[in-house]
Amino acid sequence: MQIPIQNIYYLLCYAWDKLDESDIVDVKAISTTELINLFAKILINGTAYLLKHGLDRYYVENEHIVNGIKGKLNLSASIKQNTLPSNKTICLYDEFDYNILHNQILKTTISKLLKVKNLDNDLKNELHRLFIKLPLISEIQIRNSHFKQIRLHRNNCKYGFVLKVCQIINENLFIDESSGSYQFKDFLQEEKAMARLFESFVRNFYKIEQSVFSVKREDIKWNFVTENEIDLRMLPKMSTDISLISSSRKIIIDTKFYKEALETRFTHEKINSSNLYQLFSYLKNQESDLEITKACEGVLLYPSVGNDFKFSYRFQNHRIKIASINLNQDWFYIKKDLLEIISEEI
Repeated sequence: MQIPIQNIYYLLCYAWDKLDESDIVDVKAISTTELINLFAKILINGTAYLLKHGLDRYYVENEHIVNGIKGKLNLSASIKQNTLPSNKTICLYDEFDYNILHNQILKTTISKLLKVKNLDNDLKNELHRLFIKLPLISEIQIRNSHFKQIRLHRNNCKYGFVLKVCQIINENLFIDESSGSYQFKDFLQEEKAMARLFESFVRNFYKIEQSVFSVKREDIKWNFVTENEIDLRMLPKMSTDISLISSSRKIIIDTKFYKEALETRFTHEKINSSNLYQLFSYLKNQESDLEITKACEGVLLYPSVGNDFKFSYRFQNHRIKIASINLNQDWFYIKKDLLEIISEEI
């Protein structure tokens, strides 16, 4: 599925809840069709902004050999390294330092990008100019757990978007053992990764772009009866991708991401049966005494880059729509089409 690079950028901005930082890159000026070049451009602009406004610094405890004593004496290390006879000691003391985790991630990621095959040469030159402007910061072996350790607040919140890009770059880079250079794996071809991205995008889009509904994921209990509590615990968890709830309406949207949204059977296209069963199960099991649950609407939503479709049905009081959203069009129309999906004309 070939989605224009400008639209990929917007998908990420919504999915990561970073729409307020989307102006970090002028998407209309993007000429590249390579995802790694887009990420490099985001990193260039984001790093330039951070350098201009000042990189984040914390007090970090460092160990040094000093004359006399400064800070906290490390007596065992001083004895072990035999510094005492020369009136020197090994001490621990705090320094206001740039060498902190989020700067280490940023510098290491830029260093890796400089070794990526097929990265645009102009972008590589820009990255190199930024790299040499960075202060003394250690490069590290980046792990996914590092990103969970970082705490952003008002003073360093501008790192948020840049770190998201660093994470996705590091998750999709692999080293070519023969040359020592890096190659970027196109995660757009991985259905599981894109399914998560598409779901997060749609959910956050509706959180941001409309004010009628509250938007959330929802756990639904099975409307099963049993005398045995153990039997109930054996039931699988049922959670919606997106539930939109207002005082008068409820809509459950189940997002799916397939290269081919419709199944072909005996040369005829059909709606994916398991997807339809899943949505139907949500609608029936969420029913309660509340009127909006009895008339809850369901939407199966698929991305497309052409061959769009929209099918509408009714089961008892439930209205059901199976539709595609064309991601290969101007963003204005993508936004328009998504808002129409939750309009009254389901």
